[in-house]
Amino acid sequence: ETSLKATGVDLLKSQNAREHHTDGYNIKNLVVRRGQPFKVQVSLNRELKAADKLSLRFGIGENPMKTRGSLMSLKPEREQDINGWKISMVKKSGKECLLSVTSSPNAPVGKYTLNVKTGTNIYKPENGVIYLLFNPWCEGDAVFMADEAQRKEYVLNDTGYIYVGSSYNIYDRPWNFGQFEEFILEACMYLLEKSKLSLASRRDPAQVSRAMSALVNANDDSGVLMGNWSGNYSGGTSPMDWIGSVAILQKYYKTKKPVSYGQCWVFAGVLNTVMRCLGVPSRCVSNFNSAHDTEDNLRLDTYLNEAGEKMSWMSLDSVWNYHVWNDVWMKRTDLPDGFDGWQAIDATPQEQSQGVFQCGPCPVKAVREGDVYLPFDAKFVYAEVNADQVYWLVKKVNGKDKYIRLSTETQAIGRDISTKAVGQNKREDITLQYKYREGSKEERKAMEKANSFLRPSGLVPRSGYALASGSSMIASRPVVLHETVTKTGLKLQITNTEPLHPGNPLEMAITVKTSTPGSWTVDLAGSCQLQYYTGKVQANLGTIKETIRFEGQSEMQIPFKIAPDAYMKAFASLDDEVLILVTAIAEVKETNDKLTKETSMRFEYPPITVQMPEMAKLHEEFTCAFTFKNKLNVALENCKLMVEGLGIFKMTTFDQGDIMPGRIMKSEVICTPTRVGEKKIVAKLISNQIKGISTEKAITIT
Repeated sequence: ETSLKATGVDLLKSQNAREHHTDGYNIKNLVVRRGQPFKVQVSLNRELKAADKLSLRFGIGENPMKTRGSLMSLKPEREQDINGWKISMVKKSGKECLLSVTSSPNAPVGKYTLNVKTGTNIYKPENGVIYLLFNPWCEGDAVFMADEAQRKEYVLNDTGYIYVGSSYNIYDRPWNFGQFEEFILEACMYLLEKSKLSLASRRDPAQVSRAMSALVNANDDSGVLMGNWSGNYSGGTSPMDWIGSVAILQKYYKTKKPVSYGQCWVFAGVLNTVMRCLGVPSRCVSNFNSAHDTEDNLRLDTYLNEAGEKMSWMSLDSVWNYHVWNDVWMKRTDLPDGFDGWQAIDATPQEQSQGVFQCGPCPVKAVREGDVYLPFDAKFVYAEVNADQVYWLVKKVNGKDKYIRLSTETQAIGRDISTKAVGQNKREDITLQYKYREGSKEERKAMEKANSFLRPSGLVPRSGYALASGSSMIASRPVVLHETVTKTGLKLQITNTEPLHPGNPLEMAITVKTSTPGSWTVDLAGSCQLQYYTGKVQANLGTIKETIRFEGQSEMQIPFKIAPDAYMKAFASLDDEVLILVTAIAEVKETNDKLTKETSMRFEYPPITVQMPEMAKLHEEFTCAFTFKNKLNVALENCKLMVEGLGIFKMTTFDQGDIMPGRIMKSEVICTPTRVGEKKIVAKLISNQIKGISTEKAITIT
């Protein structure tokens, strides 16, 4: 009798991909999720008899071996369980066999090669490489997520927003994650290979997400993105110019060299793409007033001169207007109960963890409860959202710097923690997932627990500069800081009174209030500076000094105005988006009460409008028109319009030259949709003067 041979294998891609929610991937291979059955049709040279031996062999890694668990040899007639994998015969008809294969819900994720063994013959199908991903739809998988709307958002949505700006005015930056685009899955598989994770570690989403947080930055391992906060981006793309992860990951996969340049939201956008692509539910998280480099002591020192200007060069630590990281969803089998769910991971290279620039996964619940000893990096994440801010006045006394403590803010850090809402284009505030309400019993308890693992330092200024200049320093015992409360009930508020349009005067106001009976004399010093989102001051624009008299409970609004020529030159010469920082110091003469307040504000820009149909048909052209009217009093030089629409239009940059005040820019693109469903087109305009006007519009492709 002829020996049994396989003559063909059909991986039934369209049916399997639909059932596994992987039909979005732009790849010719079969992509399936672990712990869920998929079907394989095998064609043989003759009918299968009872005595025949047939097995499907799935191998992963360089040299798959049964003893190592990297080769699963599945025999349908035995229906046995190999490392949690199962196979069964669905039906036999003539020379065809339809088989059902279920991988283990904790199988290592990655690329498997399938071949069919019949007796001593081995058949290797072309396209026999199968991608196996994490499965949030499978209850046995550590990344299981019960809610369908959440799975749609956190695994399948390939567009979204990253929240930036400042807590005074938060804005949404559209971002294309593009986890289904060409070469993105291959790039993620390349990162998995590069991570050198053992097969056992590849079973565990905690190990995989930690490795990816290291590989998305270029530090240590020539990973995806090179960070750059210097303000000089020649030799690369400015971090402000990206509108999604696709161009970055495609370029990295093609060159295998780090792509230039990223800042925190770019790292978070790319890591979000990688995690969603691998099947781990993931979201971008923005923390406003984020503490950096507090060296475990939960305190930030901000130094002001007598004019009220912040001197960022003196600080060892900094408050970023915002910082963006990611939360990934999983059961933490390596931790005691109670720490499953969202875990923070961060690819922005800030400090080393176990000798590598990586951060997390850190259970968000551990941050909330103050369990900062838990792996990984809970101390670091806790400090980012919970540090206290101490303001120091630096005065020259007999040629020496003297440090006077002005005030303490215990609630300024870790505000408005934000992510995109599930199924809606709006912001969801998740601050209460990261911390209990300020001043609540639970918050006190969590703080005491955290403080027992972190060392709050004594209240002395910790400026590297102060240490070097030999100014009088006294060691003191640790102090738990409290919010500054003044005898006069002094309060300060900073607002803008007119829209902050580049080219116009910046019109702001400092409101001073007192609330206790008596006559008070208040000395007010205010300053206005331009700063990067990392808190680095780039230019001093102006100061005011006033002395105000108050009777009892009253308030006064002091206007503060900066002329255009005081800031436009500095503004146009900077390669990053800048914020307007206003700082105020108030001192009550009668009681010696001191108070400080700072507010960062974002410039406001005219919008880009998009005109296109609401519906279009697959593979049929439609036109999309962008219009921008320069309503500013200033010419915008070297304008570039970037446009990308996943499944509609490849990322393209159009040079628009200079746009004079009052002039209108019009630009049209012709789109040919390649995929059905709701799609989005995203556009961004950048110039020397403005760094990021973005817009987006949705269209349904049928």
